Amino acid sequence: MSKSSIYTAFFILILIMKLGCTNLDTSKICFGTLTTSKLQRNFSKEKTAELFLYGFNNGINFFDTAELYDNYNALRLFLREVPREKAVISTKCYAYNIETAKKSLYKALEEMQTPYIDIFMLHEQESIHTIRGHFEAIEYFMKAKEKGLIKHFGISTHYIEGVKGALKTDEIEIIHPIVNKLGIGLRDGTNDRLFDSLQKAKMLNKTIFAMKPLGGGHLIGKNKEAISYVCNLPFVDAIAIGMQSKEEIDKNVLFINENIDDNIAELSKKNRSIHIADWCIKCGKCAEKCGQNAMYLGENKMQIDKNKCIYCGYCASVCPEFCIKVY
Repeated sequence: MSKSSIYTAFFILILIMKLGCTNLDTSKICFGTLTTSKLQRNFSKEKTAELFLYGFNNGINFFDTAELYDNYNALRLFLREVPREKAVISTKCYAYNIETAKKSLYKALEEMQTPYIDIFMLHEQESIHTIRGHFEAIEYFMKAKEKGLIKHFGISTHYIEGVKGALKTDEIEIIHPIVNKLGIGLRDGTNDRLFDSLQKAKMLNKTIFAMKPLGGGHLIGKNKEAISYVCNLPFVDAIAIGMQSKEEIDKNVLFINENIDDNIAELSKKNRSIHIADWCIKCGKCAEKCGQNAMYLGENKMQIDKNKCIYCGYCASVCPEFCIKVY
């Protein structure tokens, strides 16, 4: 067996785990697919599927997407290449009633050409109030779960109050919050308050599937330290990391094992960037969408406070002139 084959087999063994209370066999790393989507690098579906397959062959079997990312076609190509039961697919939507919930679920099923979704979540929930406002959709997803169309249900959130809302909602099995060393991206408090709520969630046997361990790119110069920090939090079951190349996949797989020498896992220090084109019409829709209050009106076009921006690209999804690009 070659040295590379030995490394691959070893890391597959250390990556695969049970995801909290869900009994899903998942890798500790979840491939966050936002970075390959139209909101960011806009890779072709073929190139994206190739990256997913490369990650899968190196021990990553957990993939997170969203209806907003518009990349179900790439996941469809990927799922043609692997046994369906070996891949864990998570997606999310903004459904608020039966009609929108049904539409979102069947869009995911049909465009990925899969008989079920492993994890279906409501996207960007802010508090118990928004959760209650979407409860008709939640009831629909519970019926879909009974039929086997989804396996598990949860929410994603950038808010501590969103986590607290999940504590009060028995239907929510999985919480997908922002978790990083500096609390970058949290909208309503600090890590101390967040971690207290997440510990309570674990006591209720909920699964914690963390996002943005690199703070949307702000901690990218300290990849290993930042990723290890989140991995070692006792209440975190898995972490979603956006990756755009085979090199990034290799390094993040290595980072999961803290004993790997930094000389083996040489850090890439490519900085994230966001650009607004000169033809911006200053409509302000990006500022309305931005959950970080990072967009503001400048003299000639919209501007970005890069200290607040987490490079999610959600602003680009509402720009009528396609002015915004995240790199």
